[in-house]
Amino acid sequence: MIKRKDSILLFDYPLFTIVNLETPSEANLDLPSDACVAYIIEGDEQVFSESENIIAKTNHTIVSLCGLTLGGMLSNQPNGSINSIVVHFNRQVLNKVFKGEKPELWEELEKPVTHFVVQSAASEMVKYYFDTIIKFFENKEAITESILKIKLKEIILFLLQTDNSDYVRNIIKSLFSERKFSFQELVEAHIENTDSVENLAIATNCSISTFKRKFKDIFNTTPAKYRLELKLSQVAELLKTSDDSISNIGYTCGFESPEHLSRAFKKQYGISPSQYRLNFLVK
Repeated sequence: MIKRKDSILLFDYPLFTIVNLETPSEANLDLPSDACVAYIIEGDEQVFSESENIIAKTNHTIVSLCGLTLGGMLSNQPNGSINSIVVHFNRQVLNKVFKGEKPELWEELEKPVTHFVVQSAASEMVKYYFDTIIKFFENKEAITESILKIKLKEIILFLLQTDNSDYVRNIIKSLFSERKFSFQELVEAHIENTDSVENLAIATNCSISTFKRKFKDIFNTTPAKYRLELKLSQVAELLKTSDDSISNIGYTCGFESPEHLSRAFKKQYGISPSQYRLNFLVK
């Protein structure tokens, strides 16, 4: 149940939204689709995503490329309560506030964004920042457009200088990025961590049929075979550089069992993983 939802607007778009809800909520929390950051004022540590380790932890931030995704995550959780402040990064608002310039500390993306929802512990400065935003909702009459512009710039700078997550910085960098990544760059950025053709097609902004055609033209193989080749290449490198056991290397690289690794490795390289390591040591 959504107990409270209130927004402060800038240029007629939501800039800050304060949310108090009991989970799971029958009504989905409707947030703008823009990228955003949610600060968990209070949370009962509901697990939003096991694979991405996203949890409703008090004094943590969750940065998302899509507010719709974040709204669904906040709403559809096990029994508990969440109090949160969300800052929305609408592109039109950002352009007006930054006047087409790039923020300080910003650098162009070197590779595509691969983590679309990222959690990190809030620094003391970020905690203090959100404490002031809570006060805004208690004293709306004191808010001016100039103050809101300053506060938007502040949170952008805080997130760009976060020292515990490159993924957070990359999401914020993407808001101001002008770089266009090629199909091949997008595939290579996502394929190791994306386990379906459907998700790869989404990541490359293609239909499934177009994705399959382009992939075959560029890589001359299927996504499954290409992913396997990458995993085997990682295994081969670790066999040369690591003292870890072959079974542990296999599990680390995503193989279900030593037998699975041995069959695939021998088919690719013509020898077993143990012989490959021995041959390298002998040289």
